[in-house]
Amino acid sequence: MQHKAQQALGAGTVEAGLRALLADTLGLAPSRVAGFTPDSGLFGALPEFDSMAVANFLTAFEERFEVLIEDDDVEAEDFATFGSLLAFAERMVRA
Repeated sequence: MQHKAQQALGAGTVEAGLRALLADTLGLAPSRVAGFTPDSGLFGALPEFDSMAVANFLTAFEERFEVLIEDDDVEAEDFATFGSLLAFAERMVRA
């Protein structure tokens, strides 16, 4: 049985959802988030993306994508760049 989020998401929409979620949870302009490339730094590079923001992001991610994230699903490296966060998001949604 496919996960609800997987059924609802087509190719590319995980990325669009992730960008919207970053804008919402970090309070960034959508146009700024739209300019993120796979190499754009996040945690440690954006002052808005601190440890509290990571916790808020993960909670919002679970709600938006209807997934449950376990502690061992998350690595610090997942938040290093937009590309690594996108890979994490795709892994969680497609699981």
